[in-house]
Amino acid sequence: MRLALGQARLAAAAGEVPVGAVITAPSGEVLSQAHNRCEAEKLPTAHAEMLAIAAACRSIGDWRLTGCTLYVTLEPCPMCMGAILHARVGRVVFGAPDARAGACGSLLRLQDYPLESQPQITRDVLREDCLRLLRDFFAARRGTPARKRARADGMPTDRRSAAAVSGQTDPTETD
Repeated sequence: MRLALGQARLAAAAGEVPVGAVITAPSGEVLSQAHNRCEAEKLPTAHAEMLAIAAACRSIGDWRLTGCTLYVTLEPCPMCMGAILHARVGRVVFGAPDARAGACGSLLRLQDYPLESQPQITRDVLREDCLRLLRDFFAARRGTPARKRARADGMPTDRRSAAAVSGQTDPTETD
């Protein structure tokens, strides 16, 4: 997970949302490392997990990552979890939960979808380090101190996130 945090720091330094991912073989050998590159690539699919999966598949010469472990600093979204399931990753280890889009239990539980692969999920590994990196990044973007934006559980208190968690639409947002 520390390697994934290093990748997340690279993302933050590049102005990307600080998410990093690492995939290891069953032997523990690092197959791939990646960080978010959505802004650089101008692609909504350039998430750290997607890039790490593609690189790991190229590394072993197979689309199946059976027995491999994916370490990621933020709980995978539905898109990434779909790729994880299809690649047959054996285990997912993540740091920070994502109440807005987490697909490993925070919002959805896609690992329970009846496919051939149902990865083992380990959550909250280096949670505080992962949350701090995310909070600091978004606080700097908003120009507000991170400590004013954090709740006791580490999740943001802004209206948009609160609306997403409650399932309501925030009328002040124009996305």
